[in-house]
Amino acid sequence: MAEFRTFTAIGQREDLSNTIYNIAPTETPVVSSIGKTKATGVFHEWQTDNLAAASSAGLLEGADASGASDTPTVRVGNRTQIQGKTVHISGTLDAVDKAGRKTETAYQLAKAGQELKRDMEKTIMGNVAQSAGSSSAARLLGSLQSWLLTNWSTAATGSTAAGPVGGAGTAIRTKSSASEASVQFTEAMLKAAVKSVFENGGTPSMLVVSPHQKQVVSGFSGIAEQRYAAPANKQTTIIGAADVYLSDFGTLSVVPDRFLTMDYPSTTPTTGDQAFVLDPSMLSIATLRPFQSNLLAKAGDSEKHQMLTEYTLQVNNEKAHAIVADLKNT
Repeated sequence: MAEFRTFTAIGQREDLSNTIYNIAPTETPVVSSIGKTKATGVFHEWQTDNLAAASSAGLLEGADASGASDTPTVRVGNRTQIQGKTVHISGTLDAVDKAGRKTETAYQLAKAGQELKRDMEKTIMGNVAQSAGSSSAARLLGSLQSWLLTNWSTAATGSTAAGPVGGAGTAIRTKSSASEASVQFTEAMLKAAVKSVFENGGTPSMLVVSPHQKQVVSGFSGIAEQRYAAPANKQTTIIGAADVYLSDFGTLSVVPDRFLTMDYPSTTPTTGDQAFVLDPSMLSIATLRPFQSNLLAKAGDSEKHQMLTEYTLQVNNEKAHAIVADLKNT
């Protein structure tokens, strides 16, 4: 007689791991690196200034003092933007025994918080002009690409490869088409961008690029030489990543940002990539309302939570940063 096997036995418990595996990216390198400040209104303002051009002219002996050359500061501002997620969980779902989490509400709220942080990264690095909003349209902050005017260049070759319009977060950068973004990122482009920032008074320390451009940058000759001491009884490790670029005006941390990929997560973007040369000390997130979870009115056997934040991007001085736009992304 054949032995009794699992194929016919009744009552076997399910084998379900108590771990939930989620590989969706949560790194937000720019949001995590720049400053934090407080906004007190839906239109957050700050001031910028500049020094007169350096002069080697002298003064005549005994001459009267020349007229005053004082110049006023420049007042700029950005609109706050509200972003949020809603969690709607039935009472039964929270009560039943679940694998990987104790309560569904706590798990979904934690996930919503990570999603909101990703949304902030994509928003501030985008190409959107600020808008005061209305009863039918959301208020929008002016993202980084709508601020950069001084240190701007494009790799595009076609007729639509125009520069920024307006600046101060008030107008978007004109994007090229995918066919016009046909030139690969080069070290000469990067050097020109860094030089332009330096000449305008900036001290950049970050090069933020898409995953594709990160691999391109790894081939630049200015990458810091890296050596890895391997024990004699083990294989040598080959380091092929570019973490630090040594420019003529200081070092840049080379940081890949998944959310710079256009049409994320599409593998066939419709426009080009951008590379950003940034000084994190000259950028800030100005928060009007920090991350908060609000329990909404109960209307039955479920709970609704709304997680939201309200903030804007403060570009302390746009001359501290540079963009190389419309780069080939394949």
